[in-house]
Amino acid sequence: MEIPSFNSLIEKSIIKNWQDDALTDFKGATLQYHDVARKIEKLHILFENSGLQKGDKVALCGRNSASWAVAFLATLTYGAVAVPILHEFTADQIHNIVNHSEAKLLFVGDYVATIIDATKMPDLEGIIYIPDYSLLISRTDSLTYAREHLNEMFGKKYPKYFRKEHVQYYKEQNPDELALINYTSGTTGFSKGVMIPYRALWSNYDFAKHVMSDAVKPQSNIISILPMAHMYGMSFEFLFEFLHGCHVFYLTRVPSPAIIAKAFAEVKPAIIIAVPLVIEKIIRKRVFPKIQNNKMRLLLNMPLVSKKVNQKIREQVENAFGGNFYEIIIGGAAFNQEVESFLKRIDFPYTVGYGATECAPIICYADHNDFMPGSCGRAVIHMEVKIDSKDPENVPGEILARGLNVMLGYYKNEEATSQTLDKDGWYHTGDLGTMDSNGNVFIKGRSKNMLLGANGQNIYPEEIEDKLNSMAVVNECVVVQRGEKLVGIVHPDYDEVEAMRFSEEDLNNIMEQNRQALNAEMPVYCKLSAIEIQKEEFEKTPKKSIKRYLYK
Repeated sequence: MEIPSFNSLIEKSIIKNWQDDALTDFKGATLQYHDVARKIEKLHILFENSGLQKGDKVALCGRNSASWAVAFLATLTYGAVAVPILHEFTADQIHNIVNHSEAKLLFVGDYVATIIDATKMPDLEGIIYIPDYSLLISRTDSLTYAREHLNEMFGKKYPKYFRKEHVQYYKEQNPDELALINYTSGTTGFSKGVMIPYRALWSNYDFAKHVMSDAVKPQSNIISILPMAHMYGMSFEFLFEFLHGCHVFYLTRVPSPAIIAKAFAEVKPAIIIAVPLVIEKIIRKRVFPKIQNNKMRLLLNMPLVSKKVNQKIREQVENAFGGNFYEIIIGGAAFNQEVESFLKRIDFPYTVGYGATECAPIICYADHNDFMPGSCGRAVIHMEVKIDSKDPENVPGEILARGLNVMLGYYKNEEATSQTLDKDGWYHTGDLGTMDSNGNVFIKGRSKNMLLGANGQNIYPEEIEDKLNSMAVVNECVVVQRGEKLVGIVHPDYDEVEAMRFSEEDLNNIMEQNRQALNAEMPVYCKLSAIEIQKEEFEKTPKKSIKRYLYK
């Protein structure tokens, strides 16, 4: 199979969409495709004159913004290797990743600039400020000189003006060439550098083109909510759209549900890519209060009018997301069953995908029209999936994936690579699941999270948590094992506690009732011995999964 050059696709998109809007910081400036090309060219002149070589690493750490996207594209199209770093990481994590990846340059956003310590990254040649590409630190004369004389050098190279025909980028030499190193959020501690080749970027783009092109047209609007430094946000809210000629809007500040709702209303995106937490929060805060009153409940129980009522509710929910989208694709973590069954009941166009950073990221997906609720879709184009189990339909086993999306391995970590990639090219996900006869995959939990019952039964805490999350006044929870007993740690919905004026004693009584109601539904070995209240929110990874290892 002939895999085209990914960088040539970037080049083609810029030339084709030259006059169109490309990237906008929500409530800020818009860059058209020709503006992006001009900025890329300036960064290439800066790279070249500072002595950056093809294959050198360039790290980027900051919130999503048009300038971040340009710096990333400039890195790839120069022939350097991008190292996107999540801005939510701690300063120590950022230092470790920059040093481990051997990055020569580091682009930083406004917040990251205030927390990092350059002395702890001795091999960096310079730190560049993302908003205006000014130098925060330069350790070489050539970099200082190049930045000070950048406009002059650009003017010399393009004395008339910069035109389409000047856009010529580095083309990767083969599909397996390293494009970027993406450090996992690592729910279990230190992150690993996932080496993503160009073929995996192309293959994810080709998948998106196959499934989204009818709904997402050139110049369609898209909102980027997920961090671009995470493969899910990178592939499906940025790269596919940019190559397709879309217009991407960045919510540059930390997006609260209110900001997101405002952006949806104004931008009216053609498709929505999100993690469950974002969707659940909007539905719980903006939709449920309107429909969970007695009058509504009464109407929903009347067979003759319930269909109309559900239709009305569906319209309300669709409007909460801008009312112009083909479907909402949810990935990154398990979806709460209460919210999922509500969306199913009103026939809402949603689907759940499955992926991993190691597959850049997509593994499974199904269009909402043939999506099986409770699953996460089927193996996507260019990928195959199997369950490591004697009876994959009934007995959970590890989910294995193979194909063009799979990484090259972990950077400078052969041991972790050999544990995860087997000799036949199968990537061992660490997730447990089953697969039905139609190829739909059902995730049961992480094998690392699986608990062992007193009599050797497999306990999947995620399944218990899902039920507990739907109970009264529960915002989120974690189920842990202490000796032979299971304990639920719950962070209550304090907005609700406040509104209802519940005392501490009320709250403890509600949790005890929740525990009894939950245990009534559970097999003996999954029953909770206690529920503990956690006052602060749980610490999360950038995918919004709870960092379980912190709670015992």
